[in-house]
Amino acid sequence: MSVPTPSLLAVDELPPWEVERAAGPSPWFLICDHAGTRIPRRLGTLGLDQTALASHIAWDIGAAAVARGLGAALNATVVLQPYSRLVIDCNRPPHSVDAIVSLSEHTTIPGNQAVSPAEATAREREIFAPYHACIRALLDERLQRGQPTLIIALHSFTPVYLGVARPWQVGVLYNRDARLAHALAQVLMAEGDLVVGDNEPYAVGDETDYAIPHHGEARGLAHVELEIRQDLIADAAGQRAWTQRLTRLLGRIERTLIA
Repeated sequence: MSVPTPSLLAVDELPPWEVERAAGPSPWFLICDHAGTRIPRRLGTLGLDQTALASHIAWDIGAAAVARGLGAALNATVVLQPYSRLVIDCNRPPHSVDAIVSLSEHTTIPGNQAVSPAEATAREREIFAPYHACIRALLDERLQRGQPTLIIALHSFTPVYLGVARPWQVGVLYNRDARLAHALAQVLMAEGDLVVGDNEPYAVGDETDYAIPHHGEARGLAHVELEIRQDLIADAAGQRAWTQRLTRLLGRIERTLIA
């Protein structure tokens, strides 16, 4: 008889979601899959030092602050996932080889070198699944209220990856439905001071992403995965500047996207 895997999260540890303005009246609905660096106590530090745990391999630097600022400015719902993506990546299908990484860029993750199937299932069950269940429940409530919804999955990307510099300051990502991505790209490019990536530095796909395919495409909701370069939002001043810019631009395109 198999021995059940102990719970990953202790009863006094925070849940794998944070919600601001659950019934926010705005059509904008913001999610941040890589909002924090928290690691369940049972996993220690995954064998990493604090420098590594504060770096881009562990979370999307600046993304949570921009999401919170935008949510406040727009009076919008914000859902954030506070555990490190090194525990489990909440924007990857759980079966993906990148859901629990053993190597991130040049950094080996000691605590992920020999994760058993039962341990991987516990990470999915206690972090990934309840986070996405929270999003689904909030979207269901909006549908029941007849509330229009425009989804932004907010991320950030490192300026240099595997030795290659990235020229974009911001990228709009999408797959089958580009309504919101193209509308946002147009107003971003019209700013005149930005290099805007169209499906750069990444593109959304069924095997590489989870939030947009499941919460946006599957429901037929207009959506975009928005990537901001981390050096632009690593401090409070940059976060405020991007919050203000995006608040202005989203207000400009909102009415064109709601039937």
